[in-house]
Amino acid sequence: MKTIKHIKEQVTDYDNLYKAYLHARRNKRFRDEVLEFSANLEDYLHWIQEGLIDQTYVPGRYFRRVIHDPVERLIMWQAFIHRVVQWAVYQIINPGFVRSYIEDSYACIKGRGSDAAAQRLFYFMQQAGRAEKSAGRDENGRLRRRFYLEKLDTSKYFYRIDHQVSLDLVGRKCGYDPWLMWLMDLFVNAPGEKFGFPPGKGVGDVSPEEMLEDKGLAVGSLLNQMLANVNQNEVDHFAKRTLRIHYYVRYMDDIVILSDSKDQLVEWRQRIEEFMEDRLKLELNPKKSFIQPINQGIDFCQYRVFPDHIRLKKSTALRMKKRLKKIQQLYADGEITLERAQMTVNSYLGLLSHCDSYQLRKAIFGEYSDTEWTEGWFVLRRNSDKNNGNDG
Repeated sequence: MKTIKHIKEQVTDYDNLYKAYLHARRNKRFRDEVLEFSANLEDYLHWIQEGLIDQTYVPGRYFRRVIHDPVERLIMWQAFIHRVVQWAVYQIINPGFVRSYIEDSYACIKGRGSDAAAQRLFYFMQQAGRAEKSAGRDENGRLRRRFYLEKLDTSKYFYRIDHQVSLDLVGRKCGYDPWLMWLMDLFVNAPGEKFGFPPGKGVGDVSPEEMLEDKGLAVGSLLNQMLANVNQNEVDHFAKRTLRIHYYVRYMDDIVILSDSKDQLVEWRQRIEEFMEDRLKLELNPKKSFIQPINQGIDFCQYRVFPDHIRLKKSTALRMKKRLKKIQQLYADGEITLERAQMTVNSYLGLLSHCDSYQLRKAIFGEYSDTEWTEGWFVLRRNSDKNNGNDG
C-alpha cells in the first residue's frame, strides 16, 4: 500500500491554505465569520500556518444542534478558521485514501454520490432480474431462480466509531507521520469534547454526561466524514477480496448485497458482522438489517429501487413538496429572488431526472404539449402581483 509522504510541508504550504479557505467559504461567503476572516485573510492564514508548523495550534470548541433529516441527528461544527484547517489537511491526504476505495463505494467521493449509488444498485438489480426471467418458471409457476437482497446498516455509525481504530487506519496509510498523528488526534480526541453514544442509545436518549470520550466522530466535520469512509472501506475490501461478493454497493454505512441464495446472504452477514466487531469495534443494527426478494424493491439513498424502475422515496417526495411550498411562500412575500427560487427548483428537477418521475413532475410543475399546457400546483407569484394575475 502506497503511503502518503511529506504531509506537513504540503498541508502548511501557503497556496494549500489559501485553496482550503476558498473551499471552506463556498456557499458561505456572506456569513459574518467568513467576512471577518476574508477581511484579514493574510493574517489569519499566516496564523494558521505558524500554529501548524510549530504545533501550537489548538482546535476550537464544537457547536451542536439536533436536526430532523428525517431522523434525529446531532450535528456538530467548528468556527470557520478551524474548518479551513480541516480543508487544508483533507486536500492533501484524502486523495490518497480515495485511490484505495473500491468502485462500488459512493459516499463522499467526487464524481459519485447518492444518485450514482442508486443507479449502480439499479444496474445490479436489472442484471439479477434478467437472470430470474431467463431461468424461467417451474410447473407451479414459481421462479426457478430467485434473487434476494440484503440490507446492512451500522448501528449509530458516526456516534460509535472507535477513535483509536480511526487513528490507526490513518497512520497505516500515512506511515504514522508524527506531525499528522498529532493533528488528527486533536480533531478525533478533541479536548473537552464527547461525541460517542453508549450502545443502544440515540440522540434523544443520551445526556451530555453519558456521552463517551473514546467513541464517535462529530457529524458535520469534514475530516470526520473522511474518517467514516476510511473505516467502512475496510468492510468494502473484506467483502470484495475475502468474501468475493459481486453484487455489492455501499453508501456511507448503508450496504446492499444481492445473491440468489438466502443461505449465502446469511453467511455473508455473519462474516461481515464478525469482521466489523473484531476489526472496527462496530455493530450492525438488527432492526435495519434484513433480507427480502429483489422484486419488493428497497429504499436506498433518496430512491426506491426495483429491478425494472426507480422511484423517488415517499419521504423524499414529501420533503420536496414541503420545501417547494415554502419556496412559493418566501417568493410571494418577497423574501427571496426569482433566481434563488429557481436554484431550488433546478436542484429538484435534477433529482427527479434520476428516477421514473413523470407523473410527479407533471403534477408539481405542469407540462407543455403540442396543443396545451397542463397546470401544475407550483407557480411563483408575488403577493402584490396576485391581484393582477401576473406570474413571477
